[in-house]
Amino acid sequence: MARLKEFDEDRALDAAVDCFWARGYEATSVRDLTDAMGIGGASLYNAYGDKRALFARSLERYANRSMRERIARLEAAHRPKEAIAAFLAEIIERSLKDRDRKGCLLVNSALDVAPHDAAIGKVVAGYLDEIRAFFRRNLDAAHVANADEVSAHLLGVLLGIRVLARTGARRKLLEGVARPALALLETHQ
Repeated sequence: MARLKEFDEDRALDAAVDCFWARGYEATSVRDLTDAMGIGGASLYNAYGDKRALFARSLERYANRSMRERIARLEAAHRPKEAIAAFLAEIIERSLKDRDRKGCLLVNSALDVAPHDAAIGKVVAGYLDEIRAFFRRNLDAAHVANADEVSAHLLGVLLGIRVLARTGARRKLLEGVARPALALLETHQ
């Protein structure tokens, strides 16, 4: 008979996300993870395999609870152009409220981990492609010309906002980065 897990997996994964998000992949030790997750090393290895596999699971959890949740909620509540504007506005607000300047775990991973780990890089690129697909769907629905190019531009703007926010950028700068991109939605029809 299989042994039942003796820990709350949701809570443990959330703790792992927070740990990787605060420290980054390289600076996070297995000991940091087990302490944060409230489990022993053997439990971590039995449940997740290793630190890298746990990191991949943490990225998935983050994507589900942050990016995918936001996309689904905004697409359900807004017309296409408004969904894009609301997405960028939420990112700016979230960035400004981030006192620790942790930024976005996906963007941080694209910068810190992906260049050194092709498999993780592919995973992160897949999540970023989902964001670009969100932009593209909404641009197509709004009949914006050059939707492929504009969606790529919007992804670049989003990444720039998230990186700038880590440096302590102020609202005026972040909104100034978003404003011309949002103006593209009106001019490309």
